[in-house]
Amino acid sequence: MISLKIGVDKISTSVKKKIAQLDAVPGQAYTFFKAHTPIKTGNARSRTVLKKDTIVAAYPYAQQLDDGRSRQAPDGMTRPTEAFVKKTTDAIMKRK
Repeated sequence: MISLKIGVDKISTSVKKKIAQLDAVPGQAYTFFKAHTPIKTGNARSRTVLKKDTIVAAYPYAQQLDDGRSRQAPDGMTRPTEAFVKKTTDAIMKRK
């Protein structure tokens, strides 16, 4: 007979901690995205909102800014934010 006890309580605590950290990522990504949004009048930043886990840039020239047509954000906002999310989630998953 083989008996193997798995510490479910420790697994659960670890998993819960990671889930809580991952749940915070959309808010962190939103902050990062807004910080990388070019600012001239403030309209773009003020009209960028977080709806659940989706960043919404609700202004007509959002795609132009994201295409890098501003010297302030030559890489746009989406690609740097995606890289930030990947780096952040990778770091969370590697933690013990």
